[in-house]
Amino acid sequence: MKRNSALGLLVLRIGMAGLLLTHGIPKFLAFIGGDMSVVGDPIGLGGLITTILVLLGELVAPILIIIGIKTRFAAVVSGITMAVAAFVVHGADPLAKKEMALLYLIGFIAIALMGAGSISVDRK
Repeated sequence: MKRNSALGLLVLRIGMAGLLLTHGIPKFLAFIGGDMSVVGDPIGLGGLITTILVLLGELVAPILIIIGIKTRFAAVVSGITMAVAAFVVHGADPLAKKEMALLYLIGFIAIALMGAGSISVDRK
């Protein structure tokens, strides 16, 4: 049973973080291409700072989650990013529009609560 839990956590980590990278990588490419405000400014911190925070949540943290380094912390970072996407950016939108961000949020909450599992660099 312990082995199945470790494999389940690995699948969850790779699946959630890998799919989130499909959102983070294009934003990163736009950013290094010169667009300093890739995501706008939904929380009032300025476009550049918001973009850096989103890149941390959608690019850096998912890479750490996949590898299994500082997984709980990285999952919290990605979870906060998805909470802002769901409740601020898409706050007034119908559920169908914010559903993806909510699904990511739920997955990252689960990863933050359970940790990386034994199949990770942290091995906890």
